[in-house]
Amino acid sequence: MARTGRPRAFDSAVALQRARDLFWSAGYGDTSVQDLVDDLGVERGSLYAAYGDKRSLYLRAVQLYWTEYEASLTRALRSVPLLPALREMLILPAQLGTISTEPGNPRGCMMGNTVVELVPQDAEATALVNESFARFRTLVAEALGEAQARGEVSDSASPEVQAQLLLTLTQGTSLLSRTGADATRAIAAIDLAVDGLRPPGGQVPPASNRRVPQ
Repeated sequence: MARTGRPRAFDSAVALQRARDLFWSAGYGDTSVQDLVDDLGVERGSLYAAYGDKRSLYLRAVQLYWTEYEASLTRALRSVPLLPALREMLILPAQLGTISTEPGNPRGCMMGNTVVELVPQDAEATALVNESFARFRTLVAEALGEAQARGEVSDSASPEVQAQLLLTLTQGTSLLSRTGADATRAIAAIDLAVDGLRPPGGQVPPASNRRVPQ
């Protein structure tokens, strides 16, 4: 009978979530393998056996981050009217910036953090970022196109151009949040951009009080 190896003494899915949170808080460069061993509560050999090296674990953590973010974004984009829910997604990086100075808290957008640390020198990380940003543009452009058809959003620019504007805005907000920038200013800029998406003479829909699931 073939040996199947010693069973892992940890839940790999939970460990990946913890690794994501640690990388999201401290960054790739400032997270050591020993930090991961200590935080995940696993042996170094088990960590390597389950995930490979630190870089491989980081890329899997970033993929997990994006999968969860895309699920939240997709739910928000189903909302009618669209713009209040879309605004909530856009201001998340700014809100994270208000707590980023506290140890252990997330810092901005993990995808944007990957750009700062690993792009373009790491080809696999660059491909992951480009694919994720392309998904953002596609999903948001589709929702904006539907909102244009409903008369909620201005058709003075194509949905694709509007989606690119929002991607640029959210990633810029994420980058600034890493510096501890004033969140109220970032949110004001986002509100200005969202108002610019409304058709001429359009009424501002009431702001939603709900939090978009993360």
